[in-house]
Amino acid sequence: MMPTSMSPRPLLLLSTALVTALLAACSTPGTRVVLLPQADGKPSAVVVRAKDGEEVLSKPYQRATAAVGASGAPVVDQADAAKVQAENKPLFDMRPPPPQRYTVFFEVGGTTLTPASQQIMTEALAAALARSGGDIVVTGHTDTKGSGESNDQLSRRRAQEVVQLFVERQFPANRVEAVGRGERDLAVPTADEVDEPRNRRVTIEVR
Repeated sequence: MMPTSMSPRPLLLLSTALVTALLAACSTPGTRVVLLPQADGKPSAVVVRAKDGEEVLSKPYQRATAAVGASGAPVVDQADAAKVQAENKPLFDMRPPPPQRYTVFFEVGGTTLTPASQQIMTEALAAALARSGGDIVVTGHTDTKGSGESNDQLSRRRAQEVVQLFVERQFPANRVEAVGRGERDLAVPTADEVDEPRNRRVTIEVR
């Protein structure tokens, strides 16, 4: 959770990778925090602290208010989503678009993409190039065939292969990152030593 100071001051926009909070101006001096929903729908939370206490906002459009001179923890209520958006339209318009996610698959035991995945690569590249300053995170995965150590290495090679394909297609190398997860995070849970094509994959996040 993200700690937020509640000292009296003009209100601003707060945004982090885990939680987005809107500090919206109000008619009386003080601080007001409104928790916005994550673009991907995942839960988020923020701790709002005042001089004499704190509250946790964990539901979209929950609002915490600390008026100047008030004692105790911030007062929490539920803001009207449409009103918050209407009153702060310029701030909402400034938010970056949500990440786009793609998955490509590999032939067994190696770093060769399946034919259908070549087209997905083209789509992911077009999406990344369409974003001003956009970047790509590539995460490699394997099935459970082979040892954990060898699968870690294979997943990294798969991720690096996809990175290289992006670079060869003129995407800036400093804006694409490769990560290997081995047989962790299976898309389809299986026992050990199971050949499962859906687990031999690389996920591509364009953000």
